[in-house]
Amino acid sequence: MQETIAQNKLPEWAFGGFVRPKGVNPLIEPIQEITFDCPMREALVKWECADTFNPAATVKEGKICILYRAEDNPNVGIGKRTSRIGLVESKDGTSVIKRYNLPVLYPDHSDISKTYEWKGGCEDPRIAVTEDGLYVMAYTAWNNQTPRLAIATSRDLLTWEKHGPAFAKAYEGRFKDLACKSGSIVTEVKNGRQVIAKVNGKYLMYWGEWYVAAATSEDLINWEPVLDQEKDKLLKLITPRDGYFDSNLTECGPPAVVTDKGILLLYNGKNAEGGKQDKRFAARTYSAGQVLFDKVNPFKVLDRLDVPFFRPMADFEKSGQYVSGTVFIEGLVFFKKKWYLYYGCADSKVGVAIYDPAKKTDGDPLTTSVD
Repeated sequence: MQETIAQNKLPEWAFGGFVRPKGVNPLIEPIQEITFDCPMREALVKWECADTFNPAATVKEGKICILYRAEDNPNVGIGKRTSRIGLVESKDGTSVIKRYNLPVLYPDHSDISKTYEWKGGCEDPRIAVTEDGLYVMAYTAWNNQTPRLAIATSRDLLTWEKHGPAFAKAYEGRFKDLACKSGSIVTEVKNGRQVIAKVNGKYLMYWGEWYVAAATSEDLINWEPVLDQEKDKLLKLITPRDGYFDSNLTECGPPAVVTDKGILLLYNGKNAEGGKQDKRFAARTYSAGQVLFDKVNPFKVLDRLDVPFFRPMADFEKSGQYVSGTVFIEGLVFFKKKWYLYYGCADSKVGVAIYDPAKKTDGDPLTTSVD
């Protein structure tokens, strides 16, 4: 068996390629020594000693701020640890100038935490900001039973107000206990800043793990899932495809972006196994795709990549909790005329890649096996 490298030319509407800067990654790694007096456990815990991964990102006061998921106990299995959200700051997007010793979002003694976050915690943030500086975080509240897409807001990224499940009030609570996650609020670049946008007069969020769905909101806190024409089931905009890199799941990535071509959503695709996968990539591999929605009808797909633009390449992207290989994208920020993409590396570390629209390049190369 011989391997060849194939070019991965991206269409005009897509972002990329995203280039990993040399000598930078992994940008964030676990720390063993730092402790946190956890209100839930009523004890000191090494809150980021196991893994640090799946980051959100935003801009504040001329710096990129990265909010990342940290897990506390390497001796228990996936899904059994407690996750908290940490914060680092960067002046250039590729180096850390400040790392906060304490988490900024974590399970506490509030009713919201006790009901929805004990003892799994706060996972996988995505963050976007309004024009007037309100930061809105969509994260997974995990109580070791049901994952729920939850909302928190802040003015300074340090103090957060939790609002509970995003869908709690919609349709008289019909979706309050729905297993759901991964909220990508639609943004736009306005006067050089990436801010939350309105689409057809409302805020819009794509969300979902096994499929991509949508929800709308008047206040960025309470969200109403979009239903099909019969108002009976969730409207599923894209789903996994047999034989493709996203054959197992299609999970929303960072905040979507309104462009001149449409609304662009970057998402995470997991390759299946057992014959349904894209055989060019390892089974169970997480890679990243893109889908373009119509600006007038944001539930209409205009185009979709058939191969990932970003896939596990480096050793640290193919080791850790997911040895099959994982690049899990959650943070996308427009900074000094470039796009900075922050991602989890095998659910263990944080990396960064950069797209310069003035120097559009190919996506990650494709490997083809030939006899």
